[in-house]
Amino acid sequence: MAAPAERMKAMRDRRRALGVRELRLLLPDARSPSVRQRVANEVALISRASESEALGWIEAVSEFDDLGASET
Repeated sequence: MAAPAERMKAMRDRRRALGVRELRLLLPDARSPSVRQRVANEVALISRASESEALGWIEAVSEFDDLGASET
């Protein structure tokens, strides 16, 4: 049997031949107490004005997306 590094290289080569490649994402672990505290601190800093602005943008984009979906 091939070494793990050789098997991984072979797998990547097969995927590349299919026109795809691996993409790895590293995300904060929401189960971690330190991450949860950091998120809570960030949420506490959100101002009502910036929250309203962000929600308005989301609504505008959602309406735009909804119009495009009905045409198909």
